[in-house]
Parts: sequence; structure tokens; C-alpha cells
Amino acid sequence: MRRVRTAACVLFALVAGASLAAQKTWTVPKTPWGDPDLRGTYTTDNSIGIPMERPPQYGERATLTDEEFAAREEANQEQVAKDLQERPESRFEEDAAANNAPRHWLERGTKLSHATSLVIDPPNGRIPPMTPDGQRRLAERAAVRSVRGPADAPEDRSNYDRCISRGITSSILPAIYGNGTRILQGPGVVVIQNEMIHENRIITLDSRPHVGSAIRSYMGDSRGRFEGSTLVVETTNFSPKTAVAGFGSIPSERMKLVEKFTRTAADTIRYEFTVDDPLTYTRPWTAALELNSKPGYQIYEYACHEGNYGLRNMLSAARAEEKR
Repeated sequence: MRRVRTAACVLFALVAGASLAAQKTWTVPKTPWGDPDLRGTYTTDNSIGIPMERPPQYGERATLTDEEFAAREEANQEQVAKDLQERPESRFEEDAAANNAPRHWLERGTKLSHATSLVIDPPNGRIPPMTPDGQRRLAERAAVRSVRGPADAPEDRSNYDRCISRGITSSILPAIYGNGTRILQGPGVVVIQNEMIHENRIITLDSRPHVGSAIRSYMGDSRGRFEGSTLVVETTNFSPKTAVAGFGSIPSERMKLVEKFTRTAADTIRYEFTVDDPLTYTRPWTAALELNSKPGYQIYEYACHEGNYGLRNMLSAARAEEKR
């Protein structure tokens, strides 16, 4: 019996050692033209539910304890179980109120993150305070909107409601569904496709300058370069009508966003972005999460405009409320 146990231990050690060696020797593959290969379809499902800003009780602790992580996994499993329940029509309103939508609407993580927040810098995981100028611009927008109702016209709703854009980072950050990102590459160019609201960014890798300052867009103007195995993308020329990471701030003409895409394993890309806008925030801040490939995961057409009943219902409901 002792010999069997010893042999088993030796076999386990050999397998574990081989696995560890494989991890140490894994290198980022190259495209046929020599760039680090980031191509693939990924999802941020594993980061669903992680707050952008760290709850104060965690302080500067960036990861959960084993006990806290076990609770996160248990909550995820309970939600998956609810998603799979069959619900009779009589319970529709009750389930809708609990956000227990049909399973085919939703996505869940399969290998959850230990992170306590998406923001990793400042060390407390909190977005820095806004500058006086940033606060002023936000107050001016709020004053304009206060004259109107929240649904007087389509323009009173968010870009997301109107199927225009979720913004350059929000299109990657996880929501309840549509968390896919596809990366395509060609010589001198990278294309990033977002499932949510079908954004497509074409990023050139040459040294051409950004477009003129008068040209601004929801997704900005991106230029990329490889630093080792990391794709670094610098984006400027943001429209003041867009937003960063879904937060209520207005980008200034000096805002610069730096994104980093690093393939850390065959099925994983670390995504990190830094917001540097000295006219809006008192200091730069950085957020990070993983993009993971998942067997069978595909990006389907996000026919937002074609099926945007939500916006029509918001406006018609507002008119009905006024009439009542």
C-alpha cells in the first residue's frame, strides 16, 4: 500500500511539475507577419458583478479572501440556478421585479475574478475626485436637462438607450449580456469589435499623427503600437457627448485614454486602461480586468436600432404619464 501511495505521489508531482513547466514555457504566439497574436473572441463574463469602485470596507485590499470569494461563487451559482428555473406566466411580473430574466438573455461567469474592484489605481480602488472645471461642466449639463423632463425627446436619453454607443471602455466592461469582444489583426492594423451596440474600432500601428483637434467622436481617434507582447492603444479626440466607463463625467479636449492588451495565456487577455484627463479628474486613474475566451462563445449581430422598443416605450410612457 505504501508503495502504491508513493508511486501515486510521484506521478502527481510529475504531472504538476509538467503543468507548471508548461505555464513557464508558454510564450505569446506570433501572427504570420510577426506581431504578437491577440486574435480571437473573448468575453468579460467572469468580471460580472465586480464594482468599478472598491467598496470602502476593503480599503486598499485588491483581492477577496478565500471566504469572501467562496461567497461570491455561491451567489453566482444561486443566480445561475434561478436563471434555469421554468416560470409560469402568472409569475412573470414577480420575476421581472427580481431581475430573474430568461436564461437565454443573460450571461454568467464560469471562472470568477477575485478582484474587489475594477479600479486598481489609486490604491484605494476609487476614482479620483473631479476638478472644479469637471464639476462645472457636469453641472451645466444637468442644468440644461433640468429644464426638460427625463424623456421629453430621444435626446434626453443616454447614448446607450438610443443605440448610439456605450463608449470606448464601457463597450468592453461587463453588463448582463453582450459582453463579447473580438480582436482581428492584419499587417499594420488591429480591429476591435464590441458585441454591445456593434462598435468597431480600426487601430493603425504606424506613426501617423492623430486627426486634427476639431474632429471628435464617441470612440475617439486611436493609434496603437506593440511594446513587447503588449498592444498599447492611445486614444484622443473624444466628443464631450461620450462617457468613460459609464461614469457621469464629460471628457475634456485634453483627455487621453491609454489601453493595454496583453495575452497572458492561450485563453486570456489582460485588459487595462488609464484615464488621463487633467481638466476633469485630479489625477489619472486605472482599471483592469480579464478578457477570456469561452468554448462556443460567438458574437452575434446586436440589432439595437432595428429592435429598440425600449426607447419608444420610454417616450410613450412619459407621454401617457403626462396625460394622466
